[in-house]
Amino acid sequence: MRLLITRPRADAQPLAEELRERGHQVVMEPLLEIRFLAVTNVDMARMLDGAQALLVTSANGLRAFCQACDRRDLAVHAVGHASAAAARDAGFTDVDSADGDVAALAGRVAEKLHPGDGALVHVAGSRVAGDLSGLLEKAGFAVRRAVLYEAVKAAELSAPVRADIAEGKIDGVLLFSPRTAESFVRLVERAGLTGRCRDITAYCLSEAVAAKSRRIGWARLAVAARPDRQSLIETLEER
Repeated sequence: MRLLITRPRADAQPLAEELRERGHQVVMEPLLEIRFLAVTNVDMARMLDGAQALLVTSANGLRAFCQACDRRDLAVHAVGHASAAAARDAGFTDVDSADGDVAALAGRVAEKLHPGDGALVHVAGSRVAGDLSGLLEKAGFAVRRAVLYEAVKAAELSAPVRADIAEGKIDGVLLFSPRTAESFVRLVERAGLTGRCRDITAYCLSEAVAAKSRRIGWARLAVAARPDRQSLIETLEER
């Protein structure tokens, strides 16, 4: 199949390589640009003072933390495999993965950690999906949110991708977040190409992503059994 990847470029590259190895053609069209925010050493030291662990809900949050701070001694509790792998690659040695969504991460953290051992620092973007802090605060934890990056939406689809959609050259689009799905739908509508999506399958990481995709018609809307990259790949190969 010829697949359109909408992830930010740093996440899209390894996914594209895996899909090519599986025999697919790949077009990369990042719909979010990740911009790391400037954070002072004083601010980071204050944020991490007395903290027992980092909470990581995206690889981008982990990358932003690594740019802002050289500490790798903290325990990391990641939402899924990709963010856990990014932490290990960055030099963290105490890494645990919930292999699920924000609710799964909150549940796993509540099982493994104790509120009295220190605050939890959620390294995140300017916008977050789900209420990780709220879930953990109900369990008695103090959660500090470190806003380390912002994800800026693309203003329009590139000319080559508009042409590919118009000419029926895209078989499937991979959508990994509600915000990306919402952005793709908006840009397709702006380009006057919603009718062409009836020939395209939308492969969605979760039901939350699918909910943002349903405003337009698709040939098929497929949802991964689990909210992780490998499950989404398995879903597209079940066609």
